[in-house]
Amino acid sequence: MSIFDWLPWRARKKSPEELAEIRRVFAARYDHFRLLIQANTRAHELIGELEEALRGFTPYGMQYVNTLCTRISTSIFQMVRHLGELDAKGHDELVASMESINERIMAALAPESHEVGGELVVDLSSVGRDHADLCGPKMAMLGEAGQSLGLNIPAGFVITVAAYRRFIEAGGLRPEVARLIQATDSNDREALFRTSSDIMQLVMDTRLPDDLAEAILTAYNRLSDQLGERPDLAVRSSALGEDAEGSSYAGQYRSVLNVNRDSLLDAYKEVLASKFTRQAMAYRMNRGIRDEDVAMSVGCMTMVDAMCGGVAYSRNPVNVRDEAVSIHSVWGLPKPVVDGTAETDVFLVNRETLVVSERIIAEKPDMFVCSPETGVCRESMLEELRCEPSLTDEQAATVAREAVRIEMQFGIPQDIEWAMTRDGVFHLLQCRPLMQIESSSVPQVSAAELPKPVLSGGRVASPGVGVGPAYSVRKDVDALTFPDGGVMILKHALPSRAALLDRCSALISEQGGVAGHLANVAREFGVPALFGVKGVVGNFENGRILTVDADGHAVYDGAVEALLVEKPRERIMRGSPVQAALRKAARHIVRLNLTNPESPEFKPENCKTLHDIMRYCHEKGVSGMFEFGTDNEFIEAASRQLICDVPKQFWVLNLDDGFLPEGEHRADQCIMLEHVDSYPMHALWEGMQAVQWEGPPPVHTKGLMSVMFEATMNPDLNPSSGTRYTQKNYFMISKNYCSLQSRFGFHFCGVESLVSDRTSENYASFQFKGGAANVERRILRARFVGDLLEDLDFRVRVRQDNMFARVEGLPRKAMARRLKILGYLITHTRQLDMIMTNNAEVQRRKERFLEDFKMFD
Repeated sequence: MSIFDWLPWRARKKSPEELAEIRRVFAARYDHFRLLIQANTRAHELIGELEEALRGFTPYGMQYVNTLCTRISTSIFQMVRHLGELDAKGHDELVASMESINERIMAALAPESHEVGGELVVDLSSVGRDHADLCGPKMAMLGEAGQSLGLNIPAGFVITVAAYRRFIEAGGLRPEVARLIQATDSNDREALFRTSSDIMQLVMDTRLPDDLAEAILTAYNRLSDQLGERPDLAVRSSALGEDAEGSSYAGQYRSVLNVNRDSLLDAYKEVLASKFTRQAMAYRMNRGIRDEDVAMSVGCMTMVDAMCGGVAYSRNPVNVRDEAVSIHSVWGLPKPVVDGTAETDVFLVNRETLVVSERIIAEKPDMFVCSPETGVCRESMLEELRCEPSLTDEQAATVAREAVRIEMQFGIPQDIEWAMTRDGVFHLLQCRPLMQIESSSVPQVSAAELPKPVLSGGRVASPGVGVGPAYSVRKDVDALTFPDGGVMILKHALPSRAALLDRCSALISEQGGVAGHLANVAREFGVPALFGVKGVVGNFENGRILTVDADGHAVYDGAVEALLVEKPRERIMRGSPVQAALRKAARHIVRLNLTNPESPEFKPENCKTLHDIMRYCHEKGVSGMFEFGTDNEFIEAASRQLICDVPKQFWVLNLDDGFLPEGEHRADQCIMLEHVDSYPMHALWEGMQAVQWEGPPPVHTKGLMSVMFEATMNPDLNPSSGTRYTQKNYFMISKNYCSLQSRFGFHFCGVESLVSDRTSENYASFQFKGGAANVERRILRARFVGDLLEDLDFRVRVRQDNMFARVEGLPRKAMARRLKILGYLITHTRQLDMIMTNNAEVQRRKERFLEDFKMFD
């Protein structure tokens, strides 16, 4: 027997059965590795989605937050599971760390616990602004205005937030409501419609606890004794967060008018159920408000026998520089003003002199009045009053004076609802912060530059310009097919249509006023809106492109480019409770603490976030698969030697779809480059072969002595030492993935990259380590390479002679350019450590490298 028979590379040839078993083991391991990489890719994509959600440009609700965090956790758990199949070492510790992290995420997402205590019913006369947490801001502000300003407010009582929570808990509604909402895709309008109906019916079918029903009826009896008669009541919502500054909730909840004692309990439940109308649920999602944070209190107030009523703004809602008080008024109850179903009189009053500067009198054929038999009903106006102003100038001055007083009391502009009785007495029904917006930045375009409008006129309910396909919404079912970016066309500006505003580019309505609920929400969402445009319904077929210029009171056919400006993106979720919950959870997901795989701290028990778990699984998965792949037995069975014109051996491990059929079916253990179908490998290889290496740099005596000394002292440079530097050069590839582990000269290089058409998934990482010179020169070379890569958008970390770099999220072509440069650096940084103390030579090499990089542009 020859002595060569004992050498390691003369391993005994395997039998066909042994080779088949090795291939089977490889196939099983690779399947787990492939699934681990897929889960890693999904997790990176989902974390990217989370980071984008944190920026707050697009609306989302808690359902989305919970689902996203669950999907991230599930993807990373898949990584843990498949890593356990590749290497069971540390698996139990890794699972324990992940369970601990998930518990912290769930705690961050859990709704705050709320005390159920407190009075179930309180008298409205005793309520002030300090009672907002118990009675909601609407009733708290109304009570405060009555007490502090001596204003006439209706007598009544408030069914508190504590009562709402008592009802929800006693009826077992909380888990069922949460289940229904969680199971509904908020982007599926039909499903949202069903869920809304199901929850509202569930609330109506749930019996009030006996103590709560008794407290409500006792409060009614007490009010009856106080007034000396059994009054009819207005039952109004006053939810937590409603009418808070920046979130109006205008018209999203139900008010039930002219309610007697027999109907009071059902009316109360109607208002509670209105928390789950489609428009209210859509509004909460678009404002980032968690469903569980909205508890409903309800005000029960005597009806005011109104001669006229309406809404007053203490300042102009669409022009912050206009300080005039605007009053919107109708005969009878103010209901048609707030729900947008009628034309209104408009009075503009100077806030200093209280003189009416302008009046616009509408035709008012109908009025709403209280009816003992039917509650609230519509009556026809007398012919002689239809075009008469609903307010005298003196009465308009009275309304304006009170609006200014209320603004001064609360310190911010106010939106007030009021009524005036036949004796001329002003009654305050509601007050809330007024949301003001700047005039839109519409380009100044002369009429000569614009086409002729197809419609003109109307009133600016919300400023701006919008373009999109026309779509008439006549009934609820039309909302299911309303297109994204559509121009919504309405007969009446009903509050329920607010559910579609997040999909609108503009809004046109035949009726409705600036003071209506829909106009309020349109301004809040920044949707241009024109109201009072006669004949618009049925004038345009669905799908016809329209440009709506609300400021110019005009509608144009097609897209009028001269009027269009790109709107700045608004961070609509900023500061919202939903974003706050996601931000808390993200602390246990996104942060990366486990950064150095070679550190002794790189252990499962040191994983503090899901990103740490990802990093650990990926590093251990790649290294475990590669170490398995570099085993001599495995090489013989599973890898192919690359046929190439370079004086080095490269082996290629095909992980999945990295070979063309011509290469896959070769009888020998070789592969030709043209039969490799891996995009990142081809880019890397092109860079490695682009410019022929000019050989070692000229070395002065100190540099040569440094190399010789290091070669004798560093065991990693001894080819017989069996260290990682004696490994052969291996590519592990698939169609979009490549991992290269290689020794070039006296230094070690590692490249890993994923490049596909999905930009968010793309990345390339590069590790550069070692050398033949002393530590100082090796460190200088690592920094030299790192500096070059930082200029190419890589994130670079240098520790001693170890350089780590990573770039991600670039398009396919940009990633290929950077891989070519990495390949170039792998080839041309050989033995540069020997000249790193020669500044002139280093500068020359840098200039040469930068010039060569241009060939990859």
